[in-house]
Amino acid sequence: MEPAETIAVAEWMRHPAATAVLSVLSGGGYRGRFVGGAVRNHLLGLPVTDFDIATDATPQRTLDLCVQAGLKAIPTGIEHGTVTVVFDREPVEVTTLRRDVETDGRRAVVAFTDDWAQDAARRDFTLNALYLDADGALYDPTGSGIADARARRIRFVGEAETRIREDVLRILRFFRFHAAYGSDGLDADGLAACGALAPSMARLSGERIWKELSRLLVACRAGDVLVTMAEVGVARHLWDGPVDAGRAVALIRLERDHRLDADPLRRLAALVAEPDAAETVAERLRLSNAEARRMTVALATPGDAPSDEAARRAAIYRLGAQPFTDARLLRAAETGEDVSADLVTARSWTPPVFPLGGGDVTGLGIAPGPRVGELLRQVEAWWIMGDFAADAEACRSELRRLASQRG
Repeated sequence: MEPAETIAVAEWMRHPAATAVLSVLSGGGYRGRFVGGAVRNHLLGLPVTDFDIATDATPQRTLDLCVQAGLKAIPTGIEHGTVTVVFDREPVEVTTLRRDVETDGRRAVVAFTDDWAQDAARRDFTLNALYLDADGALYDPTGSGIADARARRIRFVGEAETRIREDVLRILRFFRFHAAYGSDGLDADGLAACGALAPSMARLSGERIWKELSRLLVACRAGDVLVTMAEVGVARHLWDGPVDAGRAVALIRLERDHRLDADPLRRLAALVAEPDAAETVAERLRLSNAEARRMTVALATPGDAPSDEAARRAAIYRLGAQPFTDARLLRAAETGEDVSADLVTARSWTPPVFPLGGGDVTGLGIAPGPRVGELLRQVEAWWIMGDFAADAEACRSELRRLASQRG
């Protein structure tokens, strides 16, 4: 295979861990080339933070060569050709060239090959099917990967429907890659294939859907892409229930206007059109307990606007800063109301610690039991109503007053 062009050698191509792995492969008579995200990001002018290497060496041969060279090699996915090599605590994934033998839409049975074109043919998008030598020789087996990368076009390798039937997750990857890297409109053939095959997403595991969706939700063009997913009928197959792309878009705009970090859980909550569906969505996407709890609370918490600053602090104290922020932003995404003051307080105000405890109550001669908690709750409510101004002694005075009312 001849290189399509030669590019200037960048600093990341001389990374010590990559250099060590490529040297070991070369010393054994094999080829090793950068592939995937590193090559794509370089052509897009984006940072390269990690890299994968493709090789014509079999997985076992890669293991043997690395061990002989004193490198730590871990067979992380050896049945699919992947070996993780660690050099100076830096991991590098090395994967043998492959071709698909059998696919079922979720997983593939592969055979190893030494044919770079066969390996490229099984990849998802043309801009991910590029290979790069450490000396800058750039290979483009599909013939369009370089041009597509530079034009920020997300196109499937070969027939879009064929690629999707091999792995249905590629529907979400198509939208996620466009949201992260794309320019202009989505590829028409890819969009049509995604819409036609969207019902097949029901076969995907929730973990795989959430992994892709969470990355899509924080991508720079997430709002536009979510609208398109809804329009072509893909979004409704994320879970069993309606999706509110409009509210998600409004929330994304609010986050950007207020310079908040893109938050995948909050954006997911905005997508869930019915609060009662939170549990269903959490189960479908296999969210962690913490993720499910946060989304459920965000959707169940009334996001009514506090009447003044004291009410704002009271709400933050009772709910917590994050649930308060989530609820207010979700409400504002629906109503368009101004949440600037709410966000400022949630970011800048640290709720105080209630100064009394059970010992303050029993110290008055009140036996342990339900009345202890009742009195503490009453004093705490009084303390909150006073905008947290009362100190410990004032709270004890109020406690004595309340206790005396019931003897």
